[in-house]
Amino acid sequence: MKDINERDNGDVRERPEVCEEGIVRLSEIGDKIPKIEGVSTGIEGLDELFFKTEWEKKKPFRVSLGGIPRYSVMNLTGVSDTGKSLMVEQYAIKQAGKGEKVVFITVESPAAFVAMGMKERAKVMGVEEEKIDENIIFIDVASHTRLREDLPSLLATLAHVIKTYKIHHTIIDSITGLYEHKEMMARVIVRRVFNFLKKWYQTALLVSQKRSGHELMSAEAAGGYAVGHIVDGTMVLYKETIDSSYKERLYGLPIGEIVRLFRIDGCRLTGHDTYIHVMEITEKGLVKIGPSLLELLQQRTRTKSKKKLIQ
Repeated sequence: MKDINERDNGDVRERPEVCEEGIVRLSEIGDKIPKIEGVSTGIEGLDELFFKTEWEKKKPFRVSLGGIPRYSVMNLTGVSDTGKSLMVEQYAIKQAGKGEKVVFITVESPAAFVAMGMKERAKVMGVEEEKIDENIIFIDVASHTRLREDLPSLLATLAHVIKTYKIHHTIIDSITGLYEHKEMMARVIVRRVFNFLKKWYQTALLVSQKRSGHELMSAEAAGGYAVGHIVDGTMVLYKETIDSSYKERLYGLPIGEIVRLFRIDGCRLTGHDTYIHVMEITEKGLVKIGPSLLELLQQRTRTKSKKKLIQ
């Protein structure tokens, strides 16, 4: 009978081996532990939603992180037309404007078309065109089937770009496009990408698509929970139709209009706001995170009380 600790490898039986190099004391990690700090996103209203806890006289208090956690791999998920691509483009432009290098992996749309919209958004954000020309590097997966179908080739290309241009920020729009016809492989693909980004100390945003059949407020994307359960955190974007008098009063919009909503589903690296927020795409094509629904309700209640007092 085969030993329970043995495994078959063709005709040869192998015994499991202890991987000692994978064992490390916490004290030995030392300076490998990154400092908790924020990376400003360029998205109005978002940076204040992440925080860390500090202590003074043995009492904890919140301190705004001023952005998403550095070295985090964050997932943006939602159905179509919720603002995901706009958000990651704003992030890229913000970093480029500060002189930091960004690699933007275009999986859905060819790089030339993404760049066209990005140049217009840079003008609105007040970032010089020369800054984004110099600091944003595209990997055009949409135009090259091999990069889409062969993950090792994509990661080798990404490693080359990171080393060559000294990249600190990576964006993939969308990660779902790398496994859209092979969802059984979704977890494997996402985990390999996640581990790669961690190895290279990237602050990363991954866009993932949701099917319209998925529950709107959930973090579930195409391929199941493959993304949300692996990454450091998830931001959920969704939209709702104003189809009742209650929603009409709550959002201050007429019946038939669309309201976009946003929430942070989780972040394992730092504290974060847990409320649902109203989100706006301005006429200039920029995303803004507005007040929470709780704040809206409080505002409506105060306004209603004032009207009663006046009467």
